[in-house]
Amino acid sequence: MKNKLTYIIDDDKLSIRLMSMLIEKNNFCEKIISFHNPQTALNELIENAQNPSNLPDVILLDLNMPILDGWQFLDELKNISFAKKIIIFIVSSSIDPTDLEMAKNYSTVKNYIIKPLNSDKLKQATTLIENEATN
Repeated sequence: MKNKLTYIIDDDKLSIRLMSMLIEKNNFCEKIISFHNPQTALNELIENAQNPSNLPDVILLDLNMPILDGWQFLDELKNISFAKKIIIFIVSSSIDPTDLEMAKNYSTVKNYIIKPLNSDKLKQATTLIENEATN
């Protein structure tokens, strides 16, 4: 699976900027759309749920955000039927074992990446995406 579109959902603008630069440098995807507010991203996903060309292939999701945190976002996604599979990577500074364990409860979450994101972690994510395409 070629990762064409990636959503970055993180309330920290610096994190989004750094991740975007790293993603571009490593040719992780063709296009990045970033959201500072997870509710806005959720609205976009709901609006495009049945239009696969407008849906992301991958979502990089922070956990600790105001208004709607990453867990609430994931809970909302469970209620939506998408026209294609979306792979989610949690990208968080949290090293809380409870968070790491809770991520396993979401089948759409393929990995938990502890910030900062770097080239090696991005390559591991790419491998997981490619493996997902062959399954």
